[in-house]
Amino acid sequence: MLKTGRGAEAPPFLVMDVISAANARAAALPPGAPGVIRMEVGQPGTGAPRGAAEAAVKALEAGDPMGYTEAFGRASLRERISAHYAERYGAVVPAERIAVTVGASGAFPLAFLAAFDPGDRIAMAAPFYPPYANIVTALGMRPLLLPCDASTRWQPNVAMLEALDPPPDGLILASPCNPAGTMLPPEEFSAIARWCHAAGVRLISDEIYHGLSYGTLREATAATVSESAVVVNSFSKYFSMTGWRIGWLVLPPDLVRPVECLAQNLFISAPHVAQVAAEAAFDCRPELEANIARYRRSRALLLEALPKAGLDRLSPADGAFYLWADIGHLTNDSVAFCARLLAEAGIAATPGVDFDRDRGSRYLRLSYCGPEADMAAAPARIAAFLKR
Repeated sequence: MLKTGRGAEAPPFLVMDVISAANARAAALPPGAPGVIRMEVGQPGTGAPRGAAEAAVKALEAGDPMGYTEAFGRASLRERISAHYAERYGAVVPAERIAVTVGASGAFPLAFLAAFDPGDRIAMAAPFYPPYANIVTALGMRPLLLPCDASTRWQPNVAMLEALDPPPDGLILASPCNPAGTMLPPEEFSAIARWCHAAGVRLISDEIYHGLSYGTLREATAATVSESAVVVNSFSKYFSMTGWRIGWLVLPPDLVRPVECLAQNLFISAPHVAQVAAEAAFDCRPELEANIARYRRSRALLLEALPKAGLDRLSPADGAFYLWADIGHLTNDSVAFCARLLAEAGIAATPGVDFDRDRGSRYLRLSYCGPEADMAAAPARIAAFLKR
């Protein structure tokens, strides 16, 4: 029998299976039947901002060959990202420390490979974004789960980290986080970042949901707090450019060259056309802020209507576009529950076991970044489903 590698043992990212099931369900519906409401995936329903798409079209029509760029991306895009940190956070982030990547998904393995060795222990809150643990495991590192709950707002804290003996080699921190949508107060975020630096723990700060917050807390970036942290960001969420596969890293000086060498070998460069569009997206703020206004309205509607429908145990939802719902009073099998919700109510949701292997059987995640009309229709469908 032929040997298979460690990567062949990586567990599935279940939301992708839910997407497939929802696509099949939608394709099988008869003409005129109510459609499937997509609440399973964190994919904005608006698509790329118009100015970004127009910039890509203009470049293609001008005959730009769209060849390889430097491994870290076009200089003009890196300079624009640098300016973004100055404008939004008052942070000085030199373009030389910015790496344009194939989405945040391409950024994580670059960061993990440059910062850690096989066998290293990487801490993360549970529940967590599944590829954190899956990529870490595939690379021969060990995820170290920190069980969080409503009492900690689904976020870790310094006390949890100080209790670890020995300390972990790294920590993945996300604020706003997926799946709960909660945020750390800036002072708590800074305290964790400072603890990591002092303890020699490499902080990986996932900031892909920055820009998607609703006034309860202020976003904080590790780029202003820690000189040793790695920042991951993406054009997928706030900029609504999921399929363009474009993201970035802000790197500490000691990881710039190692990540560059890895990027040269693993990816060559991020897609050229996506880089052109991404640079233009920074000039599309009115359209992007209109998207946020839609998410805000959907969030408010769901936070009011879902408890009346029967889902009354919801996370605070400070940012991102997710609701983490405790359905333990309804089921102990979130996978079966979500399958029935899709089959009987036409609502695609992600079972909690994707995010928390031990406790996720009594949770599900709902995404509210889809069309407003769909989000408005969802509570009535859920209410009818729960009454059956």
